[in-house]
Amino acid sequence: MSRSLEALDPQIRRFIEDVCREGARLRGGRALDWPERRLIAAQARTPWREGGPRMLATRDYRLPSAHGEFGLRVLYPQVMEAPPSPALVYLHGGGWCMFGLDTHDRLLREYADASRRVVVAIDYSLAPEHPYPAALDQVVIALDWLKENGAEAGIDTRHIALGGDSAGANLAVAAALRLRQAGQLARISALVLNYGAWTPVLSAVARQSLGTSEDMLSGAEMDEFWAAYLGPESERTVTPLSAPLLAELHDLPPALLLWGDRDVLAEQNAAMAQRLQQAGVQVSTHVYPGAPHSFIEAMSVSDQARDAIARGAEWVRRHTPVFSSQGLPA
Repeated sequence: MSRSLEALDPQIRRFIEDVCREGARLRGGRALDWPERRLIAAQARTPWREGGPRMLATRDYRLPSAHGEFGLRVLYPQVMEAPPSPALVYLHGGGWCMFGLDTHDRLLREYADASRRVVVAIDYSLAPEHPYPAALDQVVIALDWLKENGAEAGIDTRHIALGGDSAGANLAVAAALRLRQAGQLARISALVLNYGAWTPVLSAVARQSLGTSEDMLSGAEMDEFWAAYLGPESERTVTPLSAPLLAELHDLPPALLLWGDRDVLAEQNAAMAQRLQQAGVQVSTHVYPGAPHSFIEAMSVSDQARDAIARGAEWVRRHTPVFSSQGLPA
């Protein structure tokens, strides 16, 4: 067993070993294009997203954008405290290049069940075919759509939390910054940010100690993801909206940041938490020992992954109150 695997939490290591082994088997040593990489990444994770809570209902929508149509899924848990329901808008990770609603289906259902809130997932267009700012533009379009149509979907649009993992956490903060620019930040009540990607810059220490080819996410992979997301004009597209660690972060809503200490992005997540606190944002953090990047995907076997989901759900409940039909807290 490699030194990197030995350092992992044993429950999470089981997930990592299986996904990596199955991914290698499906690749068969071939060089793959992005569509093939997406397919294999999804197939390798199929057993790990099975099971979990059943939803009362699920609705799918298609929304237009200048970058093409994109999907939006609304998940209704079996137990909601009172309609209309506050919502968690969740953005999947995958380096802006992979994953989607199906790869994150169980996580979305877990959040809906644990928070007793509607969850809205955005299936934004992927890089490199759709580089920055396509995904960010679509997230903002989806938030605008919710503002206009959320009530018809049973959503209390006064109380929206915004969250995501990895690239999705990046997009969540970037979307909040766009809303702040438009004077509409009051629409977002809280942020749930799981092991976000905040800057293209990785220190030599992070690369050498946590971002090797034996780790769940390597420094070289992050370089590739950032290059695909930023596009060929990266000198122009590295901005506070594409790399939020560069942004002025004042006035953002309360933020929960969760990451593992075995993640190549751990260093920049600690930096992001510090920047938010310095900007006067209410921040809560938790660092999971022995947890690598993407550890929440191990929710079917990992106590730490389940704890992270529970913390995120509790943060959403705390900051998105439910109101009765008389307008009083339920």
